[in-house]
Amino acid sequence: MQSKKITRSEELFRQAQSLLPGGVDSPVRAFRSVDSQPLFIDRGEGAYIIDVDDNRYLDYVLSWGPLILGHANYDISRVICSTVQKGTSFGAPSPLELELARRVMGFYPSMERVRFVNSGTEATMSAVRLARAYTQRDYIIKFEGCYHGHADLFLVQAGSGVATLGLPDSPGVPAATANLTLIAPFNDLEAVKAIFQKYPKQVAAIIVEPVAGNMGVVPPVEGFLEGLRTVTEENGSLLIFDEVMTGFRVHRGGAQALYHIKPDLTTLGKVIGGGVPVGAFGGRQEIMDMIAPAGPVYQAGTFSGNPLAMAAGIETLRILENPVVWEKLEARSKQLKVGVLSILRKKALNYQLQSVGTMFTLFFADNPVTNWASASLANRKNYAQFFRNMLDYGVYLAPSQFEAGFLSTMHGEHEILFTLEAIERSIV
Repeated sequence: MQSKKITRSEELFRQAQSLLPGGVDSPVRAFRSVDSQPLFIDRGEGAYIIDVDDNRYLDYVLSWGPLILGHANYDISRVICSTVQKGTSFGAPSPLELELARRVMGFYPSMERVRFVNSGTEATMSAVRLARAYTQRDYIIKFEGCYHGHADLFLVQAGSGVATLGLPDSPGVPAATANLTLIAPFNDLEAVKAIFQKYPKQVAAIIVEPVAGNMGVVPPVEGFLEGLRTVTEENGSLLIFDEVMTGFRVHRGGAQALYHIKPDLTTLGKVIGGGVPVGAFGGRQEIMDMIAPAGPVYQAGTFSGNPLAMAAGIETLRILENPVVWEKLEARSKQLKVGVLSILRKKALNYQLQSVGTMFTLFFADNPVTNWASASLANRKNYAQFFRNMLDYGVYLAPSQFEAGFLSTMHGEHEILFTLEAIERSIV
């Protein structure tokens, strides 16, 4: 266990609380659910982050998923530096948008047209607006514990930061807006069918994280995604896969390639920006052509398609186009999974390690987690102690039981073995 000096982080957090609400710009960063104070990060190097007190940590947060090639990747840094010398934003079309669009479509054939935006929230919000316009219906279905950004229509039984803070909803969301979002338990196809029976020809779309990642990693049970595809087709509704997190993470082609499901619309973010803010939504041409200026559904953004995000995204996807890169990454993920399960068996602990592709969560729960109800039974106090122990050993995990961990191509043999040793010594 390392002895770490964290005086500068503590002082910066004290200052931050007089400048930023709660001292942070995104709630989970505050470390409240792990009974601690946040670290202020100075820099990243490969699989590691270094805080302002010069403490070095092996990073499994990776900016909450985007950094699939690790911190300060040389090739991405190089293209960003060369691009910024030409300008940071034009508010006009750039050839880079076309190249990134082609590369995204190469991985996601269901996206016949794509619109770049600035965040995952913007992508999901716009996709639902488009679905409502296309179907001329108002209701949408989402799932308990699934998080699709912080737009009003999604802050109903959301997961992730909302769950971490213990808030079932958010003040400021009008009841009339919330009432148009219908909720079902994740992995419960019969509940979805019941909603369609209660609201015949009124549901515009189902939006789903095909592998939930914002209540921790929760895979779909067999037949669930297939059932969503069938029920939407039977009822004239659209199926939206929110792959902001799962895109390039559970499979190079996302969950839709892993589970062989073709959604009508897909939202992306995180990885496709190479660490620079970005989002995208796309799908069938006939649906996407309703977006302005091709059609009447308005959506716009000053920084949409900005050259820095496009350049970083192009370079990231260029690297990921090599199947060997993904194979090595997935192999490391399997090595970590096998090692953790071995530790749990040796210690006779019934905790749940759930992983798909390069995403994972260790639930401090007695039974497998299949939805928000079972996720909420996890022992948050034990996770908080585990988190603090791992931090002392130099491993930086998500500061919440209800978040996913991620691997990068920079997590090699040494990093996995170091992590397993830390887990064996840290686990409650």
